[in-house]
Amino acid sequence: MSDKRTIKRKGIRIFHVLLIILVVYVGFVMNHQRKLMNNLQDRRATVETQITSLEREIKLLNDEIGKSGTLEFIEKVARDDLGMVKPREIIYVDKSLGGNDTLDIFKNDN
Repeated sequence: MSDKRTIKRKGIRIFHVLLIILVVYVGFVMNHQRKLMNNLQDRRATVETQITSLEREIKLLNDEIGKSGTLEFIEKVARDDLGMVKPREIIYVDKSLGGNDTLDIFKNDN
């Protein structure tokens, strides 16, 4: 009879050990999944911010495409990108301001 009690006690002990191991394993798995979910939520927020920024840029570019045939747009491109000026127009450049792109355009011409 004492053999049956010893077997029952060993079986109960093994069951408790297995139950503890299972609980610890489930705890680790849930913790890992929580970390993955937080990481995915952060990535989602970043991607949504990028999408918003790109949609805004697309809207601006579409507006610019719509205005590309106007004389004002052509003049703006000629002045800003090509450094052109109107006849008898004098450009004054303040040398105290750093990083002036206008000077770079004229240096490339010479």
